[in-house]
Amino acid sequence: MREHIFRIIFQMEFADAEERNEKITLYLESLKDISNKEFTYIKKKTEDIFMRIEEIDATIESISTGWKINRLGKAELAILRVAVYEMKFDDDIPEKVAINEAVELAKHYGNEQSPRFVNGVLAKLATE
Repeated sequence: MREHIFRIIFQMEFADAEERNEKITLYLESLKDISNKEFTYIKKKTEDIFMRIEEIDATIESISTGWKINRLGKAELAILRVAVYEMKFDDDIPEKVAINEAVELAKHYGNEQSPRFVNGVLAKLATE
């Protein structure tokens, strides 16, 4: 489910804010193998992330020394947004799990340096 949340967050970088809800629903409806419970979980988490996006982005900028949000790769930014949300606002997900899963997403969707960068940023957040 985390990967679907990441994909939605990533896609929204290329959409207008007015289209967000429609695009989220279209994405989720395109998934054939998810239950109603999973549908609701993904939609709720995605909406929660967007409700807190300014605070999440401010956190990312404060811990990614020398890297402004607009300089980050879109995949890395989406991965960090999901992970920072999980670390700061989702009590059901341990920090270590959020970091590990973010690094795995970075290995799959980022470039060679992405896993190390994502791990470094999130490790710094974990120690603060």
